[in-house]
Amino acid sequence: MQKIVPHLWYDKEAKEAADFYISLFDNSKILNTTVIGDTPSGDSEIVNFELAGQPFAAISAGPYFKLNPSISLMVACTSVEEVNTKWKALSEGGNELMPLGEYPFSKWYGWIQDRYGLSWQLMLVDIGLTVQKITPNLLFSNNVCGKTEEAVKYYTEVFENSEIGIISRYESDEAKSAKAQVNYSAFKLCGVDFSAMDNAFDADFNFNEAFSLIVNCNDQKEIDYYWDKLSAVPEAEQCGWVKDQFGVSWQIVPSNMSEVLLNGTKDEIQRVTEAFLKMKKFDLNALEEARLGINEGGKCGK
Repeated sequence: MQKIVPHLWYDKEAKEAADFYISLFDNSKILNTTVIGDTPSGDSEIVNFELAGQPFAAISAGPYFKLNPSISLMVACTSVEEVNTKWKALSEGGNELMPLGEYPFSKWYGWIQDRYGLSWQLMLVDIGLTVQKITPNLLFSNNVCGKTEEAVKYYTEVFENSEIGIISRYESDEAKSAKAQVNYSAFKLCGVDFSAMDNAFDADFNFNEAFSLIVNCNDQKEIDYYWDKLSAVPEAEQCGWVKDQFGVSWQIVPSNMSEVLLNGTKDEIQRVTEAFLKMKKFDLNALEEARLGINEGGKCGK
């Protein structure tokens, strides 16, 4: 199982969006859909799917968070035709962020926000170049502009099997934002490729919960470790969710999340759901006790 998985928040469109995305990529499919009832958002539908063989997750859980360009998906395309085809599909009902064309860093590139709000960077790469097909890209803007290098170094220290590949900086007067320093960085977390950059332009959007990163944990020790490392905003702690010092949202969850929440009779599942919704950090022992009916709460303060 992949350690870190991108997670997308929608009002009601998670399944619809996932179906659309898998239509754009080979080796893509819906893995499963699950409904968790009686959450603060009502019944929430969770969709797990693959794009180009890479795992993703999405949820329909109400109109509380909106996707923005702070985190986008960078797609390595092997032909101009592939760029153009994906651009056409993503443009329908979408919003152009950088026009399709030739740039110093790519012979054919465009940045588009699709009809569901998710941002994509489509880039022609050299044929034969072995790269991850879809790479999450973090755009450090507003109050965290200028902190890309600090964040990349921090994340690679937190996660095992991680390394920094490239850190490239803006030339003098190249960026309109005086705070912007890094124009591109490439790094790996748990073997998964990521990229990040400071926004060259002053922008009024920030990282938010609409695009989060799931961290699949093998046991309570791992949950405790990642919670300690990635939770920097106490008021954001809820049901396994945390927000780090740069504003990026993470979900610190057991790798067998579906089994933990949905294993058992209807009454057992209801007790576990009630306990889980009261928690901040996941307490696996308390959830198992709730499933067995041993306790009444499962509340976990930290």
